[in-house]
Amino acid sequence: MKIPLLALVLSLPLAAQDLPSLAAMKSAADTFLGTLDETKRGKASFPFAGDARENFRFTPQTRSGLPLKEMDAAQNAAAIKLLETALSDQGKLKAMQIMTLEGVLRELEKKPEFRDPGKYYVSIFGKPGDATGWGWKFEGHHLALNYTVVGGKFSVTPSFFGANPGVVREGEHKGLRVLKAEDELGHALLGVLLEGGRKDVIFSDKAPAEVLTAESRKAVAPEAVGVLASEMSAAQKKALFDLISEYTGRHRKDLAEADMQKIAKAGIDKIRFGWAGGTKPGEPWYYRVQGPTFVMEAANTQNDANHVHAAWRDFEGDFGHDILADHYRQHQKDQGDH
Repeated sequence: MKIPLLALVLSLPLAAQDLPSLAAMKSAADTFLGTLDETKRGKASFPFAGDARENFRFTPQTRSGLPLKEMDAAQNAAAIKLLETALSDQGKLKAMQIMTLEGVLRELEKKPEFRDPGKYYVSIFGKPGDATGWGWKFEGHHLALNYTVVGGKFSVTPSFFGANPGVVREGEHKGLRVLKAEDELGHALLGVLLEGGRKDVIFSDKAPAEVLTAESRKAVAPEAVGVLASEMSAAQKKALFDLISEYTGRHRKDLAEADMQKIAKAGIDKIRFGWAGGTKPGEPWYYRVQGPTFVMEAANTQNDANHVHAAWRDFEGDFGHDILADHYRQHQKDQGDH
């Protein structure tokens, strides 16, 4: 998203209740549930207020929900249709390629039960369309997508995309680089800052082993590091927003613009970019973009720096905590007015 487009988004407040993706989610979730028999529906359905909704995991492990491997063709198609109501074309492509990488790992590691592209799970929380709140999750190894809808408001975080191998170096999918943009746009921003003499963008010579928010249910703001957007030139700020837009742009246009608007309204000049680790090809690296309300961070340290994790967290908005709190406050006010 270029800066003039960002300015346009800010000048045109979005009517949240009119976002077409939210209606599409509700319809697709109903359709998906309608394809399931009682047993499968039981696996896919959870209470909105239950513990499972915030069980955020991107590592390979046993999960709740209905896995793709237990769905027939029609159910699988309905699950992917639900995914399409949230993701942009580029976001969907990345998600599909991440699942493809499980097949690559299966061949590399010779562990067919452990590395299984069918082990991606769909979970629906509450009744789709319920104004008091509902949600859904699509989750498996290296892909953790969480959506919460309360009335006309929504949350798309926590959001995690990972790629192992970061670059496939042999076999049928040789050359596949799923998170190429997250890598290259981060390096591009680092480059223009260093060219501008901002060596303080590098806050450590050693990259952390993992994104700092990890699998925490509650994202806590890391230490403020790096360069403030208020101190960046126009070219540097453009590179910053190109990077931010790669994360928000995982989602459909109406959702992405609403999220970009939220990020901007919290204070563009307060956003920071910091880097840790090496700057040369093949060296382990880590970066984070951090604003008052959010953090986007990526790390490429494992498997000889060929294993990328890219996470987007909201300090108050993960799992819709902020919009749920607003809803409850408004409900209490309405009750008090009667």
